[in-house]
Amino acid sequence: MCILIFVGNNGETYFNTAALVSCVQNFPKSRGPVVGILKGFAGLSGAILTQIYTMINFPDHASLIFMVAVGPAMVVIALMFIIRPVGGHRQVRPSDGLSSTFIYGVCLLLAAYLMGVLLLEDLVDVSHILVTIFTVILFVLLFIPIAIPIILSFCEESRDPAEEVLLPRPEQQEAGKSEHDANEIIFSEVEDEKPKEVDLLPASERQKRIAQLQVKLFQAAAEGAVRVKRRRGPHRGEDFTLMQALIKADFWLIFFSLLLGSGSGLTVIDNLGQMSQSLGYNNTHIFVSMISIWNFLGRVGGGYFSEIIVRDYAYPRPVAIAVAQLVMSVGHVFFAMGWPGAIYIGTLLIGLGYGAHWAIVPAAASELFGLKKFGALYNFLTLANPAGSLVFSGVIASSIYDREAEKQAQQHHIQPPVSGSIFSGMFAQDEPLKCEGSVCFFLTSMIMSGFCVIAAVLSMILVYRTKTVYAHLYGKSRT
Repeated sequence: MCILIFVGNNGETYFNTAALVSCVQNFPKSRGPVVGILKGFAGLSGAILTQIYTMINFPDHASLIFMVAVGPAMVVIALMFIIRPVGGHRQVRPSDGLSSTFIYGVCLLLAAYLMGVLLLEDLVDVSHILVTIFTVILFVLLFIPIAIPIILSFCEESRDPAEEVLLPRPEQQEAGKSEHDANEIIFSEVEDEKPKEVDLLPASERQKRIAQLQVKLFQAAAEGAVRVKRRRGPHRGEDFTLMQALIKADFWLIFFSLLLGSGSGLTVIDNLGQMSQSLGYNNTHIFVSMISIWNFLGRVGGGYFSEIIVRDYAYPRPVAIAVAQLVMSVGHVFFAMGWPGAIYIGTLLIGLGYGAHWAIVPAAASELFGLKKFGALYNFLTLANPAGSLVFSGVIASSIYDREAEKQAQQHHIQPPVSGSIFSGMFAQDEPLKCEGSVCFFLTSMIMSGFCVIAAVLSMILVYRTKTVYAHLYGKSRT
């Protein structure tokens, strides 16, 4: 079983990386929406496969395993030759906003449709013909977004002459390659010599000031008046390797902020069944389904709203992570208090905040550390998720829950089970002790709430350190 889980999860990680890296490279000016949409569909994939399985052969469980084993692999093999970085224009098209809004609408419609269909099939005895109709409508909704590239390919937009100048021509790329190495040193020197307030100027004035400084440096270097120092490493916003990023404080701020934020959210998801049972709820699967839907909406919404922040205001994207972490902090407080109905609000806040992390963090990492080695950078950052879950769920939550369960057992004169070895639980006849009441997860939730506040502080430190970077990356789009 360990080998199967190892192979399966590594395969899933590779598919995730290939799709995410390719799409971020193809749409560098719309990273937030792209990551949010991809992560959102990843969250809905389980519900989609469930509906397909219901249509094909519900009573046969072996067919489910066969479908999961063969179906996704066939789709990946069929599409692997067309999912690739395709290059093209690097500017924002006038139709991009409308296209993203359309995709977002399809995502929300698809999530609402799946939720309604699953609830209907769970509550009412639905005939196989009706299940087939539901699945056909599902496929129609899944294929609707393909209409966008088809329409755009037949209705190409006329480009602005200024935009054409910004595009590298193929015949000029090879000719300019020899000059690149010589000019790179000068360009690096411009970054070192220019005043910090230059990045905050309007685009036209900023370009004029940089051009003037560049001309002066070229003249001084040609006359030997200054010795231009060689570049020691990339600046923020340029392409980093993983080793170059690991020595940067910005990278570790993202990592530990993600560890504290997403780790606490994953702890709630892992222990949601026990948390709801301790508060007196029997239908735990309802809360699992709810937090999955909120997780999806958090991913889609996180990408959408963070893109508004950087596109319209040229403000650092990590500020959206800080907001999500503060929202999660409030959600943990609701879980800790255990008020009547508080679990519904806590599930909403935790699901939205946790999902937003996985739409915002990849986009922010690609902006600060470049796209060339984005796959390695992204997968290293994802290590924060299991690391946080190991600390919060495996150490803090489980130990506090067991301690409270033992206290309640002693009060009711119940003998706690003896765990002599790691294998004792496999052969134990008695059920493990259960804890009841909000006290079971009160301390754990308050600890996680505090860590979410610390994560938000780390994100705001990153915001302060990267203001000039985002002003340089997105200030031009505002003018």
